[in-house]
Amino acid sequence: MGLIWLALAAIAVWALVRLGRQTERRGRAHWRVTATLLGSVLLAGGALSAFRGAWLWAGVLAAAGLYLAWSSRIRPVVRSEPISEADARAVLGVRPGATEAEIRTAWKKAMGRAHPDQGGTEGLATRVNAARDRLLRKTGRD
Repeated sequence: MGLIWLALAAIAVWALVRLGRQTERRGRAHWRVTATLLGSVLLAGGALSAFRGAWLWAGVLAAAGLYLAWSSRIRPVVRSEPISEADARAVLGVRPGATEAEIRTAWKKAMGRAHPDQGGTEGLATRVNAARDRLLRKTGRD
C-alpha cells in the first residue's frame, strides 16, 4: 500500500512543478493548467487501477493522462518578423548611433530577463535577438 502513495505523491509533485513553470498568455495558460490537473488525475486513476488489478482501465487512464500532458506541452512555432531600427533601439534601450559594445551590453542585459530559462518567453528572446542583429547589421559588425 505504501507504493501506491509514493506513486500518487510523485504525480502530485510533477503536477505542482509543471504548474509552477506556466509563463504563457492568459488563454493558453488556462488550457495548460487544466490539462496538467486533468492529466494528473488520470495518471493517478491509472496508478490506482493498476494496483487494484484492473489492467485495461489502468492502461486507458494512464494513456489518456500521458496524452494530455504531452499535448499541452506543444507550443506554436514563433515566427520572426522584420524589426525596424527604431523598434530595435526601443527593445534594447540604446540611443541612436550606439556603438557595438553598447549594443552587445544592452543585449546581454535584455537577454538576461527575456531568456526562457530566466522566466521570459521564446517570443521575447527571439525579438531581443532580432533587435541585436538589426542594430549590429546597421553598424556593419555582424
